[in-house]
Amino acid sequence: MDNDADNGAAAGGGPGRRRGGHLTDCALLGPGGGAAGRDGAAEAGPDVLVLGGTGKTGRRVAGRLRAMRARVRVGSRAAVTAPFDWQEPAGWPATLAGVRAVYAAYAPDLSDPAAPERLGALARAAAAAGAERLVLLSGRGMSSAARAEEAVIEGLRGTDTSWTMLRGCWFAQNFSEDFLLPEVLRGTVSLPAGEVAEPFVDLADVADVAVAALTAPGHAGQVYTLTGPRALTFREAVAEIGWAAGREVRYRPMSRSAYLAEMVARGAGRAEATAAMVTLRETLDGSCSTPADGVERAVGRPPRDFSEYARRTAATGAWDEE
Repeated sequence: MDNDADNGAAAGGGPGRRRGGHLTDCALLGPGGGAAGRDGAAEAGPDVLVLGGTGKTGRRVAGRLRAMRARVRVGSRAAVTAPFDWQEPAGWPATLAGVRAVYAAYAPDLSDPAAPERLGALARAAAAAGAERLVLLSGRGMSSAARAEEAVIEGLRGTDTSWTMLRGCWFAQNFSEDFLLPEVLRGTVSLPAGEVAEPFVDLADVADVAVAALTAPGHAGQVYTLTGPRALTFREAVAEIGWAAGREVRYRPMSRSAYLAEMVARGAGRAEATAAMVTLRETLDGSCSTPADGVERAVGRPPRDFSEYARRTAATGAWDEE
């Protein structure tokens, strides 16, 4: 669940404030050492536009594509060669020109009421530009994500552009690169999750599936639900983080009303907080607790385990006491 893209409890980050983390699996150079140019342009391979390319999933996708020597355009408002603003569709055709595939991680997140309309417009613009594929970072169990998927499918209906949906569950990296990192560092993670189990997905797996869908055959019209291999309660996940980091980290379950009040007290707007609570309610009701086979179907191997993520992240010092 990233801002600049990939936010939301299921499809990007999660509710609350973000904090930058430590990168542990972003390939930035190709096998031959070919460095990317300004805004991510490499030397050879297909042209791929990565929207949300500076976010949690997008930067991993862009890194892997560069390692394959694809020509990567990182679309963002600050980009020079691929300027992209979700609120300025008039500029989209220039950024999409000549692109063969598009990875879309919507910003600020799929709970934005404008997301379906804008994603539908993006789908139509991508098809008009001649793109062959559009891969959407979606979310498992989110009604807002379902509306976004429908908008993309409708936008591409009757065109030669295929779609692939990546329905991510809660990202493991929420604990190290997003809104839960400050809580881990303080030693207490608070959420209105009770003892509901979640099969946290490693963003390395999300990126691997995205790259496969963007570059390899066989992914057109596929919906991949991306999870880890086992479900853990947040209490169990926090305990594994504490063990890997060599420090005590506790889990504190909260009521939804208390969590909402805390979000507002920390500065979240009422609309933002309410949208976040909808996502939390939909994704933490137990309906998403069963691990899915999306990673294995897409890339032919099992997903990474949460314990691997915890050990890898702890080794970077991301959870060291300040």
